[in-house]
Order: sequence, then C-alpha cells, then structure tokens
Amino acid sequence: MIDYGLQDRVALITGANNPQGIGAATAYALAREGAKIALVYKKISRPFDPEKVAQNGVDRYFAANAGSADTVVRKLQALGCDPWVLESDISKEEEVASIYSQVRARFGRVDILVNNAADGDMDGLDTITKITPDVIDDTFAVNVRGSLLMIREMIRCRGEYGRIINLSTDAAQTFAGQIAYGASKATLEALTRSIALEAAPYGITVNCIAPGPTQTGWIDAELEEAVIPLIPMGKLIQPENIADTILFLVSKQACMITGQVIKVSGGKAL
Repeated sequence: MIDYGLQDRVALITGANNPQGIGAATAYALAREGAKIALVYKKISRPFDPEKVAQNGVDRYFAANAGSADTVVRKLQALGCDPWVLESDISKEEEVASIYSQVRARFGRVDILVNNAADGDMDGLDTITKITPDVIDDTFAVNVRGSLLMIREMIRCRGEYGRIINLSTDAAQTFAGQIAYGASKATLEALTRSIALEAAPYGITVNCIAPGPTQTGWIDAELEEAVIPLIPMGKLIQPENIADTILFLVSKQACMITGQVIKVSGGKAL
C-alpha cells in the first residue's frame, strides 16, 4: 500500500459542485488518503430539462453545475471527511482573499491547491466569426484570472508544503470551435511553467493536467460514439483517471516534478 504523505494535508479544490466532476473525484481521492478538504464552487445557471438529468448529456451537466455541493459533501462525510465548503467567485480578488482567510481559520493552512473551476461558452459563440467580448472576458475571468489569483494567494500564505495543480484540456493548443476556451487553457499551461520557476525556491511544485474527453456527465451516447474513434485507447477518460494523476502529483513522492503539462487523454491530441 502506497503512503502518499497526505494525512492531514489541507487541499483546496475549486469547481467542486458536480458530483460526477473532476473536482469531486479529486476530493474523494485525497480524502481517502487522509487529507482535509476545502471545496469552492460557483453555481452556473443554464436552462436544462429536469426529465433528462438522470442520463448523461448537457441537461445532467447543466443541472449539476447549477446546484450546490451537497451531494459531494455527503459522499466525503461517508468517507470520514468533514469538508469546508464555500460558494464563491474566484475571478474576484476580494473573494479569493476571503476564501483563503476562511480556510486558514478552519484548518490553519493550505497545502494543496487544485484549480479545477472553469467557464466557457456553451451557445456556439466561441468561434472567430461569432465570438463576442463577453465570451472572451467571461472565459478568461475564471480560467486565467481566477486561477492566477488563487495561485498568488496560495504562494503568499505558503507553508512548509506546497502543491499546485492546474486543469487544462488536451486540445488547448488547437481548439477550433472553442477558441477562447482553448486559448485560456493554453495560457494556463504557460502560466504553469512560468510560476513553477518562481515557486521552486519555496519548495512549491506547480503542474498542469490536460484531460481528454472526460465523462463528467455531459457526454451523451451520440457524442460518445463520435468521440471514441478520436481516442487511441478506445474509451472515454473518467474523472477518477484525472484524480489518480493529481493524487500522485500532490504526493510527497512527486516533490521534484514541477512545470509539467501532463495529458491524461488516452492518447488523444498528442
């Protein structure tokens, strides 16, 4: 049995209200290793059909992201974890400061940051012919500014242990049809490398995971059939696949791995 050295480490995870999401899966994985968990989320309201939320597809995904983190909290409690939870907007500097202040008040410190929160256009407006200033601003506000503010505050209040994980996408460098989203994630990959160099003297590692098509509830049967041929491993990525990679990167064993962008994509977009 592997000891990842995470007993009583404090992990702060953003974008954690989707029970099928990467944030939730990461929280479960770290909690099983004895970490203390702090969850941050923001409800994103988009129209969905309540009669379709029982099956994978956009309705299930929209419903999950419009809700609270109650389901995630209950599962963590079943694992013996007593999580701290806050609804907040990481794109706002004052709210980021408040997040860290409250987590430190509860747990004393933050050892691990997982920047999982993300936003992007879901109405087909993220193309060069249709994109609007609002789409650009809203996407970069969360994916770049919010992640960067969370990292800055983490380093400002650093302790003797530090692990930062950013979430990108496997297609960040070429994402036709979602150009602002892809560009925001490519920016996050660049920030990962630069910040890793600045954070290294403090003993803080900074790495990035770039998932391929991951079943977080949004891929319906029709889309799955279209996507599977693009994945050399022949199956969708699961949130647990991402969480397992994060688990290693935040462990004591990964103390010399930093500035890396690791694709967990089943071979897609290499």
